[in-house]
Amino acid sequence: MIAVILALLIVPLAAAIACAVLPARLAPVITPVSGAVCFALVLALIPAAGHRDLNYLSYLRVDALSEIFLLATGFLYGAVAVYAVGYLKHHDEDRDQQHRDRYARRFYAGLNLFGWAMLAAPIMGSLALLWIAVEITTIVSALLVAIEDTDGAAEAAWKYVLIASAGLGLALLATVFAYFAGSQVLGEHYNLAISPLIEVSKNLPHTPVRLAFMLAVLGYGTKVGFFPVHTWLPDAHSEAPTPVSALLSGALLATSFYAILRYYQVASGNLGSGFPRDTLLAFGVASLLLAALYVFGQRDIKRLLAYSSVEHMGILAIGVSFGAPVALAGVLLHVLAHAAAKGNAFMGAGVFTVKFGTKQISALRGGLDVLPWSGPLFLIAVFALSAMPPSGIFRSEFQIVYGGLGSGNYTAAAVLVAGVTVVFFGLTASATRMLFTPAPARRALAHGELRRGEPSAWMVVPMVAGVAVLLILGLHPPGELTGLIARAVTQLGATR
Repeated sequence: MIAVILALLIVPLAAAIACAVLPARLAPVITPVSGAVCFALVLALIPAAGHRDLNYLSYLRVDALSEIFLLATGFLYGAVAVYAVGYLKHHDEDRDQQHRDRYARRFYAGLNLFGWAMLAAPIMGSLALLWIAVEITTIVSALLVAIEDTDGAAEAAWKYVLIASAGLGLALLATVFAYFAGSQVLGEHYNLAISPLIEVSKNLPHTPVRLAFMLAVLGYGTKVGFFPVHTWLPDAHSEAPTPVSALLSGALLATSFYAILRYYQVASGNLGSGFPRDTLLAFGVASLLLAALYVFGQRDIKRLLAYSSVEHMGILAIGVSFGAPVALAGVLLHVLAHAAAKGNAFMGAGVFTVKFGTKQISALRGGLDVLPWSGPLFLIAVFALSAMPPSGIFRSEFQIVYGGLGSGNYTAAAVLVAGVTVVFFGLTASATRMLFTPAPARRALAHGELRRGEPSAWMVVPMVAGVAVLLILGLHPPGELTGLIARAVTQLGATR
């Protein structure tokens, strides 16, 4: 298994280097192969991670919890790697070939490097290396947000860098407090390894652990998109190329939430469950309510989906705050289902953008007429994000609400249901206008301005795969995945 973990770190990094130095025409071959290989490697880790922790020199570590997040990132990286091939065929069509090759080389290199950093983060065996990996995701993703070289993209990237850097500064301070707490029990030579810190969490001094957890929630919560440190997220998601937006929303936010869960394990073992759960509940409810307000009136389809991401990160935080085993299982299932659904939604939005030449919802009409595959697939993704059965998100949110009610958190469960319902109306209202309103799309069709058909099969196939994943997660998750989630729930210290 160590060879699999090492390969998982080497393959996307090698793909990034190859895309940067080899001819641009090879990048559309290298990237999908890298994505597929990485997803296969992640799948290969499931049997072992479901039964034991995999450690290598205390620097690399894969357990059931980290494997869940590797699955989400691995699947989305593979899907986006395929999607990007079709997406870039329609990018800058009016530019000369030299310019397009230069852009493609930078884009594919950055995309693979971004995938590598997000796969590396859950594998890191210490809090210090975890912080470094998340910091690398910030640097790479900021460059990808700015790659379009427009004023809007530059502004969004600059805003992202400022806010995320401030947040990661707090996360670094959280790492320092965690080291101080660990050194009091494990000695001055303690290297911030995660496993020993969790094992001795009961014996750690309370104050530095409390500070470390609060700073981690605020710091990494900046990357998660928690209110009130979410303000970079709508701009970055809107201005980034669509494949990057899909990775930002479906994988990066979850990777940052993974970092918070590691601090949660230490804090709940040291302080008891009350303080860390109350903290996550406050941030989760605030984020959910903000998203419920902002999904209405959005004019940009990608900004709309960005606020939906804030909603789902709030759901994750609320689910962890319930603490019940079924709720925590729902949270981990939600990580996987959200990656598939939000990836599909952004990829569908990208097809609309390519076909209609705009991100403005008011100009996107008659989607079902123009896009015979992407239109219905986008609708399914929106329904999935709205927790419609039989999607995986319906199953995960049902488990979270059931766990909240079972643990006596009636008010929080009611707020969760109400917030999700409000967001449902906001998302479906925009999707209905885009897909079912006949004008002006039919007028355009009548004049030959828009032809019925997909821009590229490369952009459709990953969306079909995403729908398949959502159905599998919603109807009958595989037994090995269920066992993996059960072990991860135990690691999070669920209580009844």
